[in-house]
Order: sequence, then C-alpha cells, then structure tokens
Amino acid sequence: MLLVVIQVLLVTHTVIMYFNMKPLLLTFLFLLSSIAYGQINMADSTAQVVGYWDKNETQTYIVTQEKYLVKDSDTTSRVLFKYMVDITIVDSTANSYTIDWHYRDTEVQSENPFIQKLSLLNDGVHVLIRTNELGVFEEVINWEEVRDFTIVGLNVLEEEIAGVPDMENFLKQFEEMYSTKEAIELSALKEIQQFYSFHGAAYKYGEPYYAELQVPNMYSGDPLDAEMVVWLDELNPDDNNFILRLEQRVNPEQLLHAVYDFVTRMTEAMGVESPEIDKIKSVSNYTWLSAIIHESGWILYSIATIEAEADGHIAVEERIIEIQ
Repeated sequence: MLLVVIQVLLVTHTVIMYFNMKPLLLTFLFLLSSIAYGQINMADSTAQVVGYWDKNETQTYIVTQEKYLVKDSDTTSRVLFKYMVDITIVDSTANSYTIDWHYRDTEVQSENPFIQKLSLLNDGVHVLIRTNELGVFEEVINWEEVRDFTIVGLNVLEEEIAGVPDMENFLKQFEEMYSTKEAIELSALKEIQQFYSFHGAAYKYGEPYYAELQVPNMYSGDPLDAEMVVWLDELNPDDNNFILRLEQRVNPEQLLHAVYDFVTRMTEAMGVESPEIDKIKSVSNYTWLSAIIHESGWILYSIATIEAEADGHIAVEERIIEIQ
C-alpha cells in the first residue's frame, strides 16, 4: 500500500504547477507594458515569455517521459515513454490562440503489459487547446473527446483484469479523476501544462520571485499550501533564447492527510484494509522545472523532474520536451 501512496503523491505536481503560475501572472504581468516587443531586453536584464506565433505555423517535438521507484539506491519499476507531438497554430486572434497538439509515433518500454497497451492507445489523438494572446494556457476545447479516449483505455484495462476481486471499483475511482473538463486539464495533460508554465510573465535576471500559495486539492477537501520560487537563470541574446527555472514544494503535513484520505477511499472501494496514517512517517513532493525558451515563445527544451517520497521510498517522474 505504501507504493500506492507515493504513486498518488506523484500525481499531485500537475495541479500545483498549473495553479501556482496563475497568481504569479497577476503579479508579473504589469512588467510587460514596460518591455519592448523583443522578448529579451539586455538594457534592464529582463525577458518575457509571450507567444508570437503565426496561423498554420507548426513545430514538432519529441517528448520523453521516464518513471521509476528508488529504495536504498535500488531502482525498480522503470517505465519509459517516447512520442512525437506536432503543435500547430490553428487560429490566431487579437486575444487568443487555438492550438492543436497531435500525438504520434508512441514507443513504450515497460515490463507491464497493461502500461504498454494503455500508452499505445494515445497514438494519433488530437488535443485542441486555447491560450490567451500571451500564450497562457486557458482550456482544452475538445475535452469530451479526451475524456472518452481515457475511458476507452480504462475499459481495456478493466477487461484485462477481469476476475480480479474489487479491481473494477478501484478503476472507477480513477475514472472519476478524468470525468470533468477541469480534471482532464489538471491530470491528463501534464506535458501541455509543462509547456506553457512560464508564458504570460516577465522576469528580471538576479531577482527570483517567491510565492506562498494555496493550491487546489484534487482529492477533495481544503486547498494545500505550497512554496515556489521562479527565476531567470540565463539571457542568451546571441542565440535569441533565455533559460527559466522553477522549484516548488507542497506542505508535507497537509499533503499526507490529503493523500491518506484519497488512498483510504480507494482501499475501501477495493474491499481491502486501509493503511494507518501513523505508520507513514514522512511524505514530500518536490518539482523542478527548467526551460530554454526562444524569443518567439516556442519552447526549445523543457525538463520537469518530480520526486515524491514516502518513508524512504521515492517515486521519480522526469519529462523532457525537445524541439526537432
């Protein structure tokens, strides 16, 4: 059951990353009015992340995602995903962009046949999103299609585990996490949230931005407290790019109770005994995000690393998005 706890902890970062950036935009956006059209301003050591994209423009990326567990320096349960994404600007207006994410050529390395089958089901899917005029993510437009696609994958897994006691109820708990537009935007599209995490704000070299925020609790209940710092690490005007970095940490005590409540509901649905919260000595969830961003607002390279720890067991998820 401890492994279930740390896997649930790993899910939390998507919610935190997305909603942490929203309040920061309100704080930083006023800076945009004082910065010239170019993204990099060496005169005052600032950079802004704004999408200057043309209709029908397309960029292709390779996304590599690796997940594994670590205990006493031993690495287990390693899973590697790799796929291509064609990102196309479908429409551009004075106050928004409509963008198509087309997933293709999926490869997966895992000893678990269920993971292999579910991962390959994503191949060929189109996700249509909308951002504002700055490139700040706003919504998934075709969320019903994404929902139906996820449910199909869960149904396939349900067939594979037919006859395993109470696993149907277990899967229904996860199906609920993908049943609404908000849940899909927060839980199912991590690479999209990662891609647009820095857009819509201006940053000054040598001035890190600190924030103590409350983030939604996707497991129901009160919001969770979190700490985050964002900073401009490099300005590279000769290469027309700059590097931004982010670190964040969730309040561990609040996180423990939120995850414990969720795991308890899952175990009750499965008809098995729930863990005792006092036996879980410590939990943590950290995220590190770095991105090399072109002046046009296109991401050149982005890497997110999430570590979730529970009693010495560490679940690691690393996602790299790289332009081709």
